[in-house]
Formats: sequence, structure tokens, C-alpha cells
Amino acid sequence: MPLGQRAGDKSESRYCGVEVLDFPAGEELPAVLSHSLSSSFDFLLAPLVDPDYRPTPGSVLPVAASDLVLGPAQWSSHIVGKISEWIDLDAEDEQLRLDSEITLKQEIAWASHLSLQACVLPPPKRSSCANYARVVNHILQGLTNLQLWLRIPLEKSEPMDEDHDGAKDNSDMEHTAIYEFTRAVAFLTNARGYPCLSKRHQKLLTGFFNHSVQVIISGRSNHNVSQGGVLSGDENHTEDTAVRHALSPYLDYIAYIYQRMDPLPEQERFEVFSLSDYLSDLAHELIHLSESFLDLEFICFIQINYRDFLQSPLQPLMDNLEAQTYETFEKDTVKYTQYQRAIAKALVDRVSDDDVSTTKTVLMVVGAGRGPLVRASLQAAEETGRKLKVYAVEKNPNAVITLHSLIKLEGWESLVTIISSDMRCWEAPEKADILVSELLGSFGDNELSPECLDGAQRFLKPDGISIPSSYTSFIEPITASKLHNDIKAHKDIAHFETAYVVKLHRIARLAPTQSVFTFDHPNPSPNASNQRYTKLKFEIPQETGSCLVHGFAGYFDAVLYKDVHLGIEPNTATPNMFSWFPIFFPLRKPIYVPSKTPIEVHFWRCCGATKVWYEWAVTAPSPSPIHNSNGRSYWVGL
Repeated sequence: MPLGQRAGDKSESRYCGVEVLDFPAGEELPAVLSHSLSSSFDFLLAPLVDPDYRPTPGSVLPVAASDLVLGPAQWSSHIVGKISEWIDLDAEDEQLRLDSEITLKQEIAWASHLSLQACVLPPPKRSSCANYARVVNHILQGLTNLQLWLRIPLEKSEPMDEDHDGAKDNSDMEHTAIYEFTRAVAFLTNARGYPCLSKRHQKLLTGFFNHSVQVIISGRSNHNVSQGGVLSGDENHTEDTAVRHALSPYLDYIAYIYQRMDPLPEQERFEVFSLSDYLSDLAHELIHLSESFLDLEFICFIQINYRDFLQSPLQPLMDNLEAQTYETFEKDTVKYTQYQRAIAKALVDRVSDDDVSTTKTVLMVVGAGRGPLVRASLQAAEETGRKLKVYAVEKNPNAVITLHSLIKLEGWESLVTIISSDMRCWEAPEKADILVSELLGSFGDNELSPECLDGAQRFLKPDGISIPSSYTSFIEPITASKLHNDIKAHKDIAHFETAYVVKLHRIARLAPTQSVFTFDHPNPSPNASNQRYTKLKFEIPQETGSCLVHGFAGYFDAVLYKDVHLGIEPNTATPNMFSWFPIFFPLRKPIYVPSKTPIEVHFWRCCGATKVWYEWAVTAPSPSPIHNSNGRSYWVGL
């Protein structure tokens, strides 16, 4: 909880964290976090990776905890990552320098995967730190939400590359830069035996608070203060969550310093309490609220909050998804129930009852993510009594870490082989009987499922089964003035030539949907182009009268196997499934359609060496420009 309520202060300095000194095992982190939060600390500074790790080809990053041990809201609001302290980006030893650079980037990638708000970088080891600056600048250019906090010693040490494994300091001041009191400050003891700071350090700390600096309390307790059950100086004590944290007396003193500060002058209150601070507070509240919503009414929470909210479609081949995105999709139990039904039917068709004891089916999950399709496949095998050998192929190295944790936790080591590779590059050791994937986008093929599965088709036996076996996209003309005005606010053409994922709400559907493109797997002609073109004519019902068309809503329907399907096409949509919202193709200028007049639209799916894109145009009742010509505004990277 915040250090206190200081009139006018809405800055980050209200929050205080505590450092975890030891490398925690995965199952210990939730207990350590719970103990710290119950003792009024706001967040943990915790190591992300085993400090003994050094990068080796093909090795899996030995993370401190799987992303499954905490929920997304806990990772993002209560954990600050501590980057390995051995990293030396300006080391004279070339191997150490290269290992440091690789490890730093791996740890930052893992922190981004967890949606952490910040990471603490180790300080440069020497005064000449050009490579340190270069690497950190490269990393910053690729970050969006993650902050990098840097320890800055306030006392000059000579030499700077001396041993950093000495005594831990008792208190670190942290923000975008962390002001570190190494051997320059220690808590004193007052007459009652409680920790305190000298007047000079109190003044320094107060000055830091005025600059939104956050405090992280670190080290072992040096004060034997009776505080209702604290029995040891171990700051990670977790045996009894009712016992206060060993460093709570230090937190109480920091809060006392904060609360006795003078209120901000009226002018400064106006400057400090800006809209961004208000939104930050609101975000904190929503995070806590969302934890209960996610458990109770997840589907309603997702759909209501995203009504008519324009989002760019995912780029799963170009970008690695974050843990929070995986978790959202994994909560869609309806989708995985359908996949399990399809896999079960395929297994029964593949292996007769007479051959159950002697035949093992080879199943490959391509694009395995964090393992929900692996689980569905093994559950289908158990349900049907079939033997199964699973290959889980995943290109996202952060998701592979979670896969390894899942396989170990469930005891599937003898059943599942994890492959950390892009499916288009991997050479399979054997052919598969069944190929399972969930590469579908809101428009079916818009996340490049055809390109991926055509590349993976070489893994499949000639009579092998692909799940899904086919998928078809659909469109319908709609009136959507809110969406049009939201796009128009950008005041450029590019946003009108971009397809958006959106939970449609305030719209009018003007005509029944019609199919656009269909893809089958296995592809009977794998070398054929995935380019497509179609022309559609929509007849507006007479009772609709004249109307205004702002664009086209897109959907898909997929056949997983035989009679098992899933999709979002309104007439056949799978009930209670929320993994996909419709896609919206806008028109630069709304088209007026008189009563009883048809709408003629053209759609192209275009393929280049490095990207795939859509183009669209209306030719009746009046012509529109061709939108997104040559993929100039919107494309999906290969």
C-alpha cells in the first residue's frame, strides 16, 4: 500500500518495494510476494534468471519462476525484475562481454514477456562504458512499456570494477535511475532501538521524494525490533503470512519520513496532478479490479471493455506474444474443447480399436505457444485410449520456457518433445500422422496460417490429417459511424487503409455475409500461390431502404475435423468463444446506397517476398479508391 496520503502528491514516490536477495524457486515466489504485500510493501525486486546461468547454444533460459506461477496483474503491478549482476558489457574478456550482451537481451525479453513495468540494470563496472551505453540504447529502442531503472552509486568507488559481492546496502533509492547508497549510508538506531536516518540523509531522501523517486529496501535486518511475531532476520520468511516482514520497521520509518513532508504548494499540485497521473492511478485500480473480473466474469469483462475499440491485428510471425496475451487466449476453454473433440475423432479414425495396443500416433503441434493444444491432444489420447507421441514446435523462446515448466510439472517428459524453432525452418526427424495448429486470425488467413501450414506440410505423412482442415473468410457491409469517426480523427489515409480487430457494437448490418477466400489443408497444390481475388455483390433488403456503408465486417469459419468446427461468422458462430473479434475493413469515404441498389466490392489477398496484405475497393453503386494499394499502409510480415 502507498507510504501515505500527502496532499497533492500523486507521483510514483508513494510506492515502496523490497528486494529479494536470494534466487527463489518458482513455487516460492507467490509466497514471498504474498508475505511482502501483506506487510504493506507495494512490489518486489526479484531476480529473473539463475545467477549462475551463462548462455550456451540451444540452452533454455533458467528463469527464476515460470510465468504460470503468478497472474498477469501480479507480474505487471507487483514485480520489478532484477537483471543479473555479473553482466559486464565493457569487459576486456571478449567472451564475457558477448555473454553479457546476450544474457541482458534475453532477460529483458523475458521481462517484456511477463509484462513487467520495470527492470533494474546492474551499474557499469568501470568508468569507460561505451558498449554499456550502446547496448542499453539498442534495447530502449525496442521497448514500449517496460522501464529500465539504473543503479547509480552516490559514492565514487576506486576502482569501479572492484568486487561487487561485498556487504549489501540497507536501502536503495530507485526510479528511472536508482540512487544507491553503497557504504555511504546505513540506518542508525534511535533511543528506542528503531531504525532511523541522520538528518542529512532525511533531507536527501525528502528531496528524492519530490522527484518521484521510489524506494526499494534491501538487505538483512540489523535491528532487533519486536514487531508482533518476526522471529528472524530473514527478509524472505514465508512460514506464516501473518508474521510481518523482517524489514517492516524500515518501511515504517520511510513512510514516516514521507508523511511528515510539507504539502505541495497549489501551483505544484496543479503541475504534478496531471492527466497522466490520474490515468496511472486509475490503471492501478483497474488492475486490482480485473483480478476478480478475470475469475468471475471474464468473457463479459473482455467484450464490454472492447466494444467498438479499434485494435491492430496481431503479427505473430514478426512479434513474440507476451504472457498476458497467451493467458487471455488460454482462458477460452470453448476453443480448446472443440480442438480436443476434433483430435479425439482423428485419433479414432487413425487407429482402430484392434491396433490400440500396438500403434503410437505421431502428433505435431506447430505453434504450440504455452501448451494448451498439447494438453488438449494428450487429454484426447487419454479419452480415446490411444497412444500418442507429441512434438511441440514453438518459435517464441519465452513461451518455450513455459512449455518446459509445464511438461515437467505435468510429468509429460516421455510423451512430449519440445522444439524451439520456427516451423518453416525445422527439419522433423519423422513424419506426423496429425498436424495441429491454431494460427487462425479474425479473417481466417490474416495471421498467415496458409503460409505457415504450407511450410509445415512437409512434416505430414501422405495420408496425414491437418487440424484445422479448412477455413473460409466472410464479409458483410455495415454502417459504423463511430468507427469511421474514430479513424477519421487520425487525419490521414493510412488509418483508412488498415484492417482493425474490433468487438462490433454500435453498427448496422446491411446484408447477409458472403464467403471470400477458402484454404484447405493439407494443401493439394502446396506450390500454388496463396494469392486470391474475389468480386462480391450484396443485395440490400428492401425494408432497409437507403443506407450509408462505412466499411466491411470480416469473419471466419473453420472446419477442424469432419463435423467439428469453430468460428465467428454470425450464422454459425461458436457460442461463448471470445478468442477472436471480427475484423473491420474501412472505406475512406462512406458510400451512399439508394434503396434497392446492390453493392459490388472487390477483395484481393496479395503476397510478396516478405509480406502479405489485402486490397479492397467498391465499384457500385459508386466507385471508391483501391484501398491499401501494394500494402502501403497495412501488411502482415512473413
